Amino acid sequence: MISLLDPDNPHQPFPPVSTAETDPDGLLAVGGDLSPIRLLNAYEQGIFPWYSDEQPILWWSPNPRTVLFPDQIKISKSLKKSLRNRRYTFKFDKAFSEVIRHCAMPQAGREETWITEEMMTAYIQLHHLGFAHSAEVWEEDRLVGGLYGVAIGRVFFGESMFSLTRDASKIALVHLANTLSEQGFGVIDCQVYTAHLVSLGAQEIDRSDFVQLLSHFCKQTGNVGSWCGGIHQP
Repeated sequence: MISLLDPDNPHQPFPPVSTAETDPDGLLAVGGDLSPIRLLNAYEQGIFPWYSDEQPILWWSPNPRTVLFPDQIKISKSLKKSLRNRRYTFKFDKAFSEVIRHCAMPQAGREETWITEEMMTAYIQLHHLGFAHSAEVWEEDRLVGGLYGVAIGRVFFGESMFSLTRDASKIALVHLANTLSEQGFGVIDCQVYTAHLVSLGAQEIDRSDFVQLLSHFCKQTGNVGSWCGGIHQP
């Protein structure tokens, strides 16, 4: 049975992820709120919110789980060429709000968004608290691509990405993965399968294995020095 969460009790425990529905895959709980306490508690257990404007807050933990190990990022020949483009610079956290708003806009193959105003407000608050971060690709002073997510310990929970120019989101992911690998991060959570992510090295693992990874890496101290304004030339 799907659990109902009390919106006035952000400390309320989530049910075990093993009790999530198989159809729809991973649906675990309904309701609650998007307070920092509840969101961080959810992520540490392998749970994330995903819903649309006309729905209550829905909490998910699908099985299998799609992940990317930072040191296993795959770079195609065409992507290598894009990475050598000297017009681009890569930055962390220079325009978090702008990144999440770009991610919320309709894109090719995705006409509707699950990133509601409520979601944007919640993740911008997490950003101000130092947990949510953006990886950005700039062409001079124009933001052309990027992604955002949540970092707990040595785990990065990816949420969404966007591109305004060819390969811009892929460039952001490559630089993020390389930086996280250098800093000893264990895993990037990609949530659900997409061919796009798999082409970059993501893979599916059993949910129980994912939870074990979280129990290990979320407890470690994670410190990416370039979160606060680092700039890199691709």
